[in-house]
Amino acid sequence: MFRYALRRLSSLIISLAVASLVIFLVVEVAPGDPASYMLGINAQPDTVAALRAELGLDVPRYQRYFDWVSGLMRLDFGTSYTYRTPVAEMISDRMRVSLPLAVYALTLSTLIAFPAGIYAASRRGKAGDTAVIGLSQLGVAVPNFWFAMMMVLVFAINLRWFSAGGFPGWEKGFWGGMKALTLPAISLALPQAAILARVMRSSLLDMLDEDFMRTARAKGLSRRHALWKHGVRNALIPVLTILGLQFSFLLAGGIIIEQVFFLPGLGRLVFQSISQRDLIVVESVVMLLVFAVICVNFLVDLAYAAVDPRLRTRT
Repeated sequence: MFRYALRRLSSLIISLAVASLVIFLVVEVAPGDPASYMLGINAQPDTVAALRAELGLDVPRYQRYFDWVSGLMRLDFGTSYTYRTPVAEMISDRMRVSLPLAVYALTLSTLIAFPAGIYAASRRGKAGDTAVIGLSQLGVAVPNFWFAMMMVLVFAINLRWFSAGGFPGWEKGFWGGMKALTLPAISLALPQAAILARVMRSSLLDMLDEDFMRTARAKGLSRRHALWKHGVRNALIPVLTILGLQFSFLLAGGIIIEQVFFLPGLGRLVFQSISQRDLIVVESVVMLLVFAVICVNFLVDLAYAAVDPRLRTRT
């Protein structure tokens, strides 16, 4: 297990190095100069040049890249061009919203999808299976921002159970913060639950047709016990892959939901930074999200090895 984890860790480090280079090059070749954007179209060339020197944009790109990467290794993300505040501080403030929202949404998605997928697989071809398939198709087809607007209309405007948007801050209390994140979390969780339920059902159906399941039944296990003891565990590998990808998506991909509910999260920060040409913020936030994706995949790989020991011997 240790050698398996070491191989995956080395792959993680290489992936991070390649990702940092790609992110820097893509952001740097984007049109528009941050100094010109900040000063406006009527700014004098010498003023633009002075601001570029102040922001550190007058040095060669390769030097900026190595300065940026060395800063990341020291957990120093630089200073925002627009707000003149440390990027690490801005990310920390936004993570206090985005991370709980992602965990909340993933928890809801898992609690909905696992029972639904197992229920559908155990009743293959019956009315319950058809109902789960139909609802999951609806969940995949309907955009999450439509769910969000319907949630606001029903639960915020008509029933007045929740606020229509905004975030009061965790200093106002844990339950107040969780209440503000409930509608956004449900809006994010429902489409992801639909995908996860379909994957769980499909994977479990494949397991039910395997020889070891028939052997378990032949040894006297009931269908229910064979399903839970042998089928569900062996069906978890593709499900774990989807869970890892979903967490990464929920952490970074909730920009539309954050706009609908006016949440000060990472997605909204990236959107604002792109529009303001705040390159250092864009690069650092995207790199942080890539780091989260790669780390989640690393943990999923370790979970694979825990579920299926045969994977530990593979390169």
